[in-house]
Amino acid sequence: MRQQQVSPNGIYYGYYIVGAAFVAQFVAIGMYSYVLGSFMDPMLNELGWSRSDFTLTRSIGQCVMALVGVFVGVRVDRYGGRPIMLVGGVLLSISLCLHSWVQTLWQWWILNGVIVTAGCAMLGNLVVNVTLSKWFVEQRGLAIAVAAMGISFGGIVLTPLATWLIDTIGWRESWLWLGAATAVFVLPVALLVRRSPEDYGLHPDGHSAEQIAQGQGQRAKDELARSFTRAQALRTFSFYALVIAFGFFSINIVVMLLQTVPYLTDNGFTRTEAAYAIVVASIPAMLSKPVWGYLIDRSPTKPLAALSASLTGVALACIVFSTMSGQLIWVYAAFFLLGIGWGGMIPMQEVIWASFFGRRFLGAIRGAGMPFSLALGAMAPWFSALYRDAYGDYGVPFMVVAGLNIFSGVLIFFAPPPKKLSSGKAV
Repeated sequence: MRQQQVSPNGIYYGYYIVGAAFVAQFVAIGMYSYVLGSFMDPMLNELGWSRSDFTLTRSIGQCVMALVGVFVGVRVDRYGGRPIMLVGGVLLSISLCLHSWVQTLWQWWILNGVIVTAGCAMLGNLVVNVTLSKWFVEQRGLAIAVAAMGISFGGIVLTPLATWLIDTIGWRESWLWLGAATAVFVLPVALLVRRSPEDYGLHPDGHSAEQIAQGQGQRAKDELARSFTRAQALRTFSFYALVIAFGFFSINIVVMLLQTVPYLTDNGFTRTEAAYAIVVASIPAMLSKPVWGYLIDRSPTKPLAALSASLTGVALACIVFSTMSGQLIWVYAAFFLLGIGWGGMIPMQEVIWASFFGRRFLGAIRGAGMPFSLALGAMAPWFSALYRDAYGDYGVPFMVVAGLNIFSGVLIFFAPPPKKLSSGKAV
């Protein structure tokens, strides 16, 4: 009975969740990161803030996201993502609309740094990828990669769309349109999300009962049996190695999505050319995700993750040097290379966490890691803007981020699988 309710037309319900995750991440990461750079200069020109004032909202947001992740992670394991995503969708939609009335810095920091971040955290990577990791094991890399294409699709659509809206109707009205669109896209897909296949008499990866009886799906059984609790994971070196590695890995995308448009316009490019740099990075990021996912499911993951992380660092260094040359074609070539590195970031991270610690308490474990991981990069956007306000250029902070990306690749490659030391409380 319940199996029929969640598997219409004989299609494995996990595929519907992949689609829902695509849309949720398109909206959540799009509103959190992709549109923000387009709003920077128009809002600063009207309100008289500095770039570091504006950018501090993202440092506040990283801290808020870490705290929300601790709260949300355990509840994804217990209740599934649907109620969390519905609350997050409503919160995000309303707070985006309220941006149109912003007059002071404290309003901006609270609305964008706190409330928007909380809404995005309840819709984004942690919730949907923990859910997908429960529905897919053998095809996890590909499933998460396809869903994560929604993030890159946000860069293709939302950055130029936001820039066009702002230049056409103004930044205040643009926030209203984005808030309304969020509700239209997110709330229906949130209703599709379910906690785990076992709740409905299904099996991971869509295996039938007959296939399970024949011995298929053993990998999912083994992973479930050896799952770490949060307490056990926190006592391993591997947990902290991954936290640091992926924290440094993710700094790149947090900094570049916010700073690309102002960085390139500072160096003589138009707002449209700068916005399309994000598009140029987002296209290979989107199209390469299924390739990364396919490789993850068939190859050792750590070397691939190390390659992806290091590639982002090399590409960012290329962006700095190509921007200094003033040649748009080389700038776009460097952003294209960056996009290929971005493509592997999310599927690599989620697959490694699940393969290290199992899927039963994955939400609690991932949530526990977020304060440490996000704290590593929380101040990076603000420091970059502060440096630019003081010295008039982003080159030095970007090169520091590039070095951290390469270091994260080395750390991922050498991170050892965890060993259980003792039983821990199931939290």
